[in-house]
Amino acid sequence: MPYRYATDRVDNSDFACGFVLHSAPGFPAFPVRLAAEIFLRAVSHLPGDGPVTLWDPCCGSGYLATVLGLLERDRLRRVIASDVDADALGIARRNLSLLTPEGLAERERARRADSERFAKPAYAEAADAAGRFAGRLAESGGGLPWSAHRADVFDPRSLAPLVAETPVDLVLTDIPYGERTHWAGDVRDEPIPAMLRSLASVLPPHAVVAVANRARKIPVGPVRPLERLKIGTRSVALVRAADLQDGGRP
Repeated sequence: MPYRYATDRVDNSDFACGFVLHSAPGFPAFPVRLAAEIFLRAVSHLPGDGPVTLWDPCCGSGYLATVLGLLERDRLRRVIASDVDADALGIARRNLSLLTPEGLAERERARRADSERFAKPAYAEAADAAGRFAGRLAESGGGLPWSAHRADVFDPRSLAPLVAETPVDLVLTDIPYGERTHWAGDVRDEPIPAMLRSLASVLPPHAVVAVANRARKIPVGPVRPLERLKIGTRSVALVRAADLQDGGRP
């Protein structure tokens, strides 16, 4: 399916894992252009045109949430990230700190120090990229508020405190797909429908949930999705929280 919103082909090499954004084995990245496309499609289904709060409840290293925070700062009010894996959250917090001027300045200093210490031009190039991110952030609204929490996506009691003070408008997550990452937590049912039910129980009715996965078709139960798309190796389904809460009833 062709891109509808992210139609311009741009150089996204600054977002490469391990360049400015932190990476670790077992925590995959996500195609940057596809992230923007899914985000903008989801936003098009929201009421109003004000800034939105974004939540990635299976955030892993925080790569997807951080990329969207940098790309779409002017459309965002806040970013929330959560995962059941404490090690993943450690990396996610380092990445999400790059949504602040202070975090980017520290990353730029560290990359320049690495360049001098190891005499590697790539580190100096990464420092320059961190500077470009800082400029992008300043031009589009400044530092973006964020939080990261340990929570089980299958347990509404674990999720509810995360969104109690800041209602979420948009959930966007790339769920585990069994190659380098795997489901964890209290999985008692088919994981995707169980995750959707759990999320819907703590979301406002207007919220949109966008789920990406390396699957032929993402199961959303009896609910009719707002959209389905497949680009590259990933399938995506967009559903509205109200529909999940109604259980697919007309």
